[in-house]
Amino acid sequence: MSHPSHLSDSPAKASGEIRFPAKKPFKDLAPAVDARASLLSPRQMCKVQLHQEEFAAGLAAGLSLFLRAEFSVSLAAVKTIPYQQMTQSWPEPAHLTLFKTEPLRGVSILEIPTRMGLCIVDRLMGGPGRAGDAAREMSAIENALLEQVAQIFAVEWCGHCAHLKELKPVVLGCESSARFLQAAPPQTTMLVVVLDTALGNCREQIQMAFPFAALEPLIRQLAQNTEIETASDPAPAPAAPRGWNTGLDDVCIAVTAEWQGSEVAAREVLNLRVGDVLKIDPPSAERVRVRLGEKAKFRGRLGAVAGNWAVELTEPVKH
Repeated sequence: MSHPSHLSDSPAKASGEIRFPAKKPFKDLAPAVDARASLLSPRQMCKVQLHQEEFAAGLAAGLSLFLRAEFSVSLAAVKTIPYQQMTQSWPEPAHLTLFKTEPLRGVSILEIPTRMGLCIVDRLMGGPGRAGDAAREMSAIENALLEQVAQIFAVEWCGHCAHLKELKPVVLGCESSARFLQAAPPQTTMLVVVLDTALGNCREQIQMAFPFAALEPLIRQLAQNTEIETASDPAPAPAAPRGWNTGLDDVCIAVTAEWQGSEVAAREVLNLRVGDVLKIDPPSAERVRVRLGEKAKFRGRLGAVAGNWAVELTEPVKH
C-alpha cells in the first residue's frame, strides 16, 4: 500500500492524558476520570468518557453479531499522547489499519494486537476463535479478513458521532509495523481510545487513535450539549436502568454443565476398556455448575425431563 504522508492536522500545543484507575479486566466497573494534565476541561473529559463507553457497548453488539460469538468490549482509558510516543509503544508485529473520518482532516489508526487479530481470523474461518501464543505477521488473506472487522470499528465509531456530525469512514490500508507509518508529524497530539476486548480465552487491548485537533470541535459540541441540558433541567431524573440490547437476540452462547467427578487410580485408568462403567458420586449430581460462555453463572442439580438429561438451576453463582 502507499503510505499517506502528512495528512493530519498540525501538532497540538501540548499533550495530556485522561487515565482511569487500574482494574481487573472485564469487571463491570465504570472507569473514573483523572483531570490532571489534560487538554480537556473536566466537563469535556466526563462527556468524552460517557460517549466512548456507549460506543464500546454498541461495538460489542455489532462484532458479536458479525462473528456469531460473544465479543466483549469495555472502555479502559482515553488519553492524549504525541504521535511518535504512541507508535513507539505499540508492539511488533501488529495489525494497524489506517482510515479517515471524512470530512474531518487527518488519518486515524486502529491498532489490533496480532494475537487478537489471529483469534478473530480463526473465528471468521469457522473455528472457535483461538490463536497460538506466538506472534507472527499476518498473511494477505488474513489481512483481508481482518479488514472487514476494521471496517466495523470505523463505521460504528462514525455512526456513534452522527448526532454531532455526519462522518464517512474510509479505510486506506494496513501495516504490520508502526515504523513504516507516516500518518502524522511526530509531535501531533492524538486522542487514543483504549478498549479491553475478549473473544473466547483471548483478551487484549485494542486502540483507536484520532488526531486531537480534528476532534476538538466535536468535543466542544459534546460539552456544550451538556451545558444546555443542565441549564434547562437542573434536577434531571435518575437514569433509567439499562434494557436488553436486542442486537444480541441472535448471538449464540455456549451453555455447559460440569460437576466434580470421581477419582480413579492411575493404574485403573490403564485398564479401562470400552464398555466399562464409571460410577458417579451421587452428591456431585447436586452440585452442578452451569457456565454461560466462559463464566460460571448458576448452580443446579442433575435430573431428567421427558427422557433427556437436564439441570435444574437452584441458585446464581456469586463472584
